[in-house]
Formats: sequence, C-alpha cells, structure tokens
Amino acid sequence: MTHEFALMLDGGRHFAQTVLLAVGALLPIVDPLGSAVIYRELTAGVAPQSRAPLAKLVALDSFLLLLASALLGAYVLDFFSLSVPAVQVAGGILVCALAWRLLTGPDRPELFSRASAAEAAAAEWGPRAFYPLAMPVTIGPGAISVAIALGANPESSVRSLAITALAHALGILIVAVAVYVCYRYADAIMRKLGATSVAVLMRLSAFILLCIGVQLTWNGIHGLLSGAGPLAV
Repeated sequence: MTHEFALMLDGGRHFAQTVLLAVGALLPIVDPLGSAVIYRELTAGVAPQSRAPLAKLVALDSFLLLLASALLGAYVLDFFSLSVPAVQVAGGILVCALAWRLLTGPDRPELFSRASAAEAAAAEWGPRAFYPLAMPVTIGPGAISVAIALGANPESSVRSLAITALAHALGILIVAVAVYVCYRYADAIMRKLGATSVAVLMRLSAFILLCIGVQLTWNGIHGLLSGAGPLAV
C-alpha cells in the first residue's frame, strides 16, 4: 500500500509539474492579451452577438493546433525529415507577411466586413477562424515550436506517457481558455483604451509581430546553417 501510495504521489507530482511547465512555456509566447489587440481589429466587422461563438471557435482551433503539435508534431517532422529550424523559417516568413500587411495597411484592417457581419454563419468563419486568427495571430510558429519541443522526448513507460499527454492537454486547455477570455472581451478592453490608444497599440503590436517573424526566420536560418537535425530545437 505504501509503495502504491508513493507511486500515486510521484505520478501526481509529475502531472502537476508537467501542467505548470506547459502553461509557463506556452502562455507568454501565445500572449492572449497582446494578441487580442490584433484580433479585435481584424474582427471589427463582426456583430456583437457573434463575438462569443467566433472567440470560442478560435480558442478551439488554437487548442487543437497546440495539442496536435505537442502529441504528434515531433513524429510528423521526423516522418517528413523536417527540422524545427525549417518550421521556424517558413513560419517566420508567414508571420512577417501578416505583420507587414497590418503595419502598412489601414488603421482598421477588418477581416470580416461590416456589410456581411449580420448574416455571417459559423460555417463561413471556419477557414478564417483558423487562418489567420488561430494561426499565426494566436498560435505562431514560436508557440508551435515550443509545443513540439514539449512532446519531443516521450516517456519510456506507457503510464508515464499517458500522464504526460494528459498534463500537456490540460496545460494547453488552460492557455486556450485564456485565449477565449481575452478574445471574448476584447471589445470591452478596447473601449477602455480608446480609439487613439487602440490605433497606436495596433501599429506597435504589428511592429513587434514583424520583429518576432524576423527573429524566428533568423533562428531557423541559423539552425539550418548549423546543421540541425530533424528534431533539433
């Protein structure tokens, strides 16, 4: 009984540590509050009653994307003989393209037009909720790389593997809930800031996003030039 209790206690400790590691590694790089500024401007044309379903859909897509990256990402990269630096280069270019569009575009770069917002159906949101709202606005290549790294070293035993997978899923769920809350109430946050502050934050966020894209691209190029293997981080 004592041995079983010790195993249970050890498993619980490992579970809690893995959850905290996943949240601590992913939440700062996902940055739901910072991303809410860009999200709000891209969805300015969405009707108020449709904001909660759209935020829920983006949070769900983000959860599934991170979960798939953590559980299957390393195996997918290994299967196609791809490296994390290659993902960083491709993702960095994608982020740079989006950031440049936001930085040089109009002050209100709406993804959903006001004219069609009233009759927009959930089925029409699917593609745009995933791209670009879930990826790369919310879950960029940096977050995907971190998620892949979390699951890149699987446990030896089936029990430990199951505990780690469940812990990663819970940690990612916590991040997705934070995304939903920030996106759901992005309107209220923006109203508190005011139109001028929102415009300034929008340009600043776009510039930071561009810098992140450049940094990711450089990290990927550096990793490729260093001869990183398929699963090198």
